[in-house]
Amino acid sequence: MKIVKEEIEKIRELLNTIEKSDKETDSDSVKKTFDLFELPQIIKDITDFLQPSVTPYGMVIYWYMFRNSIVETGDVYIRASNAKIAKGIGTKFAGLEKQSARFGEGAVTDNLRLLDSIGAIKKVGDTNRDGTLYRIFLPEEIEICKEKMKLQEKESLPIIDPKKELDYYNIKENKFKIFERDEYKCYKCGKQLTRFSATLDHINPVSKGGDNSYDNLVTCCLHDNSNRRATPISDFLA
Repeated sequence: MKIVKEEIEKIRELLNTIEKSDKETDSDSVKKTFDLFELPQIIKDITDFLQPSVTPYGMVIYWYMFRNSIVETGDVYIRASNAKIAKGIGTKFAGLEKQSARFGEGAVTDNLRLLDSIGAIKKVGDTNRDGTLYRIFLPEEIEICKEKMKLQEKESLPIIDPKKELDYYNIKENKFKIFERDEYKCYKCGKQLTRFSATLDHINPVSKGGDNSYDNLVTCCLHDNSNRRATPISDFLA
């Protein structure tokens, strides 16, 4: 029996050593770069991307753990018991005294489980008299937040119409797209042209605000292009 106890103690010591080693490596990295973090942006990301996916009580717990780890020390780890969390929430948030039953240890356990299930926190060590060791994750590390971030980034990107944005007059490859669209025929006289004899004409002249977009250019023979000059295309065709 004594031998078994000694072996168990050795295993516990080994696990504690491994836990401490992992914690220090990760923690040191965070502490070295924490001054580079933009805390207002992190808080905004938490509010925008994490909070909508978590119960109100779950978010109160996350904010408590976030405040007492990353904000307080720059450390992504926090060791806390359910009782300590429940007490901390009860004393930190006004108006919850009458709802203390809701913030009992059982409610804390349920919400910690929820936070763990979505990757907002993770239990990384054994429980001792000071509580359980948790790793706190930021939105940029949480999968559901990353998906929302990608979606928002995609939605915020300007919609670009290549036909309007690209230069189809000066860029050789784009010129050919206009010629091919018009089947290498002059829009005025209908003459069949080649890549060597075809030119481009602006429907709305550059002098009057026209651009080099796909829809403002037509294939034209050199003769008609020279004769038109800045005449409105409707008048020229007439």
